Amino acid sequence: MNYNLLSSSVYHSDKVLFIYLSTIMNDAAEGIVQGFQHYIVMLGTTVIIPSILVPLMGGGDVEKAEVINTVLFVSGINTLLQSLFGSRLPVVIGASYAYVIPALYITFSYRFTYYLHPHLRFEETMRAIQGALIIASISHMIMGFFGLWRVLVRFLTPLSAAPLVILTGVGLVVFAFPQLARCIEIGLPALIIVIILSQYLPRLFKCKRSICEQFAVLFTVAIVWAYAEILTAAGAYDNRPDNTQLSCRTDRSGLISASPWVKIPYPLQWGRPSFHASDAFAMMAASYVAIVETTGSLIAASRFGSATHIPPSVLSRGIGWQGIGVLLDGLFGTGTGSTALVENTGLLGLTKVGSRRVVQISAVFMIFFSIFGKFGAVLASIPLPIFAALYCVLFAYVGLGLLQFCNLNSFRTKFILGFSIFIGLSVAQYFTEYLFVSGRGPVHTRTSAFNVIMQVIFSSAATVGIMAAFLLDCTHSYGHDSVRRDSGRHWWEKFRVYQTDTRTEEFYALPYNLNRFFPSF
Repeated sequence: MNYNLLSSSVYHSDKVLFIYLSTIMNDAAEGIVQGFQHYIVMLGTTVIIPSILVPLMGGGDVEKAEVINTVLFVSGINTLLQSLFGSRLPVVIGASYAYVIPALYITFSYRFTYYLHPHLRFEETMRAIQGALIIASISHMIMGFFGLWRVLVRFLTPLSAAPLVILTGVGLVVFAFPQLARCIEIGLPALIIVIILSQYLPRLFKCKRSICEQFAVLFTVAIVWAYAEILTAAGAYDNRPDNTQLSCRTDRSGLISASPWVKIPYPLQWGRPSFHASDAFAMMAASYVAIVETTGSLIAASRFGSATHIPPSVLSRGIGWQGIGVLLDGLFGTGTGSTALVENTGLLGLTKVGSRRVVQISAVFMIFFSIFGKFGAVLASIPLPIFAALYCVLFAYVGLGLLQFCNLNSFRTKFILGFSIFIGLSVAQYFTEYLFVSGRGPVHTRTSAFNVIMQVIFSSAATVGIMAAFLLDCTHSYGHDSVRRDSGRHWWEKFRVYQTDTRTEEFYALPYNLNRFFPSF
């Protein structure tokens, strides 16, 4: 027997096994860090919305910390549900700005002015918001699970969907540079650093993509956060105005001292929800806006995740599970509803990692840090201008990819694209500015709920844009021979039915062979 040959083969097999295990461990470690990066990105919205609502509702730092932890906990659950049973795309489900206006409408209702104790007023207001969210979630689930949204999105083309996806990100521009400028000495360096790390270093120094591009957000946050800590400790903001200190200092959020060490959020923790018809109708309008914005994020995520175009039935299924997420928001008391976060969708484009498993790991981080509140509060105290700098880059990734399917030499295409984007931004800006200047929306009839519904719908650039693009695409030069090809309809035609493309099953099939019981059409 040739023992040298035997020992050589054993050595070779051990080496192959070692390389295989090392690769698995490296991939696992990289996935965990990527998941943590998604968690960091979604923290901005998670902190901003409760910071707006809770003080107006009568709550203090303790209530704000509890609401933030509740939002994190429910967002983790909703992200897992969406990635497992919903659209199956790598999207993060989190708090939505669309629900802020109806939440403020409920907060400023006259029926809460009689509560003199701030905490009691906070609880009563939260219960009313919970009741409105629960009612809104029913219509949300009907739109998704009964296939009503599927019928509408079947008529979407790349031409009509492009303004939707673009405005889903660009429509949130108010939370980008305007927030960055609140502390320019922190926000501007963060913006410059994230651009250099993600766009220039990989090409100048030929460094590994996993270091420069995939973790640019984490490096940026770590560097600028440390810089902000130094400025705070050095007393750079001691004599500055309160607004500047609140935006720039790292010790003014009040979350660390107010957060409990360990607490698990639970349903009805604020008490039994209260139900009012006007509140429910206002919240249902916000739910419609959230559906539109989530549709844009899901279409973009399917592109970044290297999946086929998302079929209408799968998109409708994802909207239905988003409705379940809104129901959980109402039961737990987050103060706002849920949507697919466009900043995390942009992160998919930045990192070029469209892994469903990474998003599920980020959901685990959300649940962990929501339960162990002190640890989560440390990360939630990152100055908001740092998040705003990240948004300037991440929002820019969403939307433009769909233009490759359209004939940009067609004047019809140019008109529909340009008009839809412009009118979406213009109308939303008008409604928003009118509200801030006069304290009420431009629509002021005797029915306050109707006024809020109009304000919610037309304050969303994505909603106005898709209504204009959809109407124009379906009516302008209808029946002309070139319209079908100019709008890119032929590219998406084979994905209108779930079974048409063999790859669809690979990307969107439910786990555990559940497609047998819940088939897609």
